[in-house]
Amino acid sequence: MRRTKMVNKYKIIPVFWLIFIAPFTALAADEAGVKAQAAAGEVNDKSLIETAQQLPAAAQAVNAPALEAITYTLGPEDMVEIFVQRHPEFSGTFPINTDGKIQYKFAGDIDANGLTKKELEEKIKKIISNYVINPEVNVTLLEYKSKVIYVLGEVTTPGKYYMKSDRITVREAVVSAGLPSVTAAMRRCRLITPAKNGKVKTRSVDLYTVLYGGDLRRNLEMQPGDVLYVPATIMAKVVRVISPVTATVGVSSAGPESASTGREAVTALAR
Repeated sequence: MRRTKMVNKYKIIPVFWLIFIAPFTALAADEAGVKAQAAAGEVNDKSLIETAQQLPAAAQAVNAPALEAITYTLGPEDMVEIFVQRHPEFSGTFPINTDGKIQYKFAGDIDANGLTKKELEEKIKKIISNYVINPEVNVTLLEYKSKVIYVLGEVTTPGKYYMKSDRITVREAVVSAGLPSVTAAMRRCRLITPAKNGKVKTRSVDLYTVLYGGDLRRNLEMQPGDVLYVPATIMAKVVRVISPVTATVGVSSAGPESASTGREAVTALAR
């Protein structure tokens, strides 16, 4: 009997650690990992997909949707279609290369980086006016790939999202990512802005107030390269850590029937 009491006493120690210490350690590790990615300037597909997969409930969006256009300046990897009325020889589809230039017929390289669609139209009109009288030029953006943001953590589809404007708000970004999940700590979100000098800027975001309280003063703007991180609640982290342990302890000490009851209780806590 005495030996049994001693064994049970020492079992309490790891369970206490799992319930009260491990969730906070995991929370700090998650946020530190996202900040480290931004600080290192690793804003590329591979590194952020790996980060997303390591975060809770991550399910990388395969086809990232583009966000609504307001004003958009062209950049590398965008794709444009140039149409000159009654002159197909000047028309075509053109990618913008990594230098921000378009290889255009009869004119060589055209610098399109930082131009709006209208500004590019005027630039092309001026170029082909040497060949065509009063040219009618229309530019259509086919692919928006030069500006991206990242929504990670407890949202329906975390991952990379292409922007159709130079700025987007956190509300629009999280709605595009499918809204926060039931395990999201919406009042403890972080907006992370990486910098080339390694000094990461982090701001607190209360998504609950923005989404359900209607307080647009807290609806912060995101810029290309920003990361919106939605963490899990402490209770969700507790359940994730102790669920497998509870099942294992239940099987070893009380048999399958008691273990099943333990798992049901833990699942109920998460709801």
